Amino acid sequence: MGMGSAAAPSSAHLPSSGPWWVVCLCAQWCGACREYRGVFEELAGDWPQVRFEWVDVEDEEDVVGEVDVETFPTILIADGQVARFLGPVLPQAQVLGRMLQGMRGDPGAPAADAQAQALFRRIAASR
Repeated sequence: MGMGSAAAPSSAHLPSSGPWWVVCLCAQWCGACREYRGVFEELAGDWPQVRFEWVDVEDEEDVVGEVDVETFPTILIADGQVARFLGPVLPQAQVLGRMLQGMRGDPGAPAADAQAQALFRRIAASR
């Protein structure tokens, strides 16, 4: 599956607050997650200035905490300081690539809710 130009990063939007993070919350038993992992890793290679992390919600229960992940994959995107998005996404590289490109291009985008902020802090501290 090719990434296409829609997922291409732009160095013009590098954040000043530190590297952006893209965290995939998944589970080993989930077939969609197992299929998506290769796509996620390929996308990570296309965005070397962004930190990509894979978090297994069962193996890292202490990090995930009380966050109830109902749909896989669930993605957390943060600008290095603040979580900007937490929610399920279609397991396609183009979807995540466009989301990331759009968020990085909009420094005034609103922050995600308090639960997403706490989750991002726990993940960042665990890495």
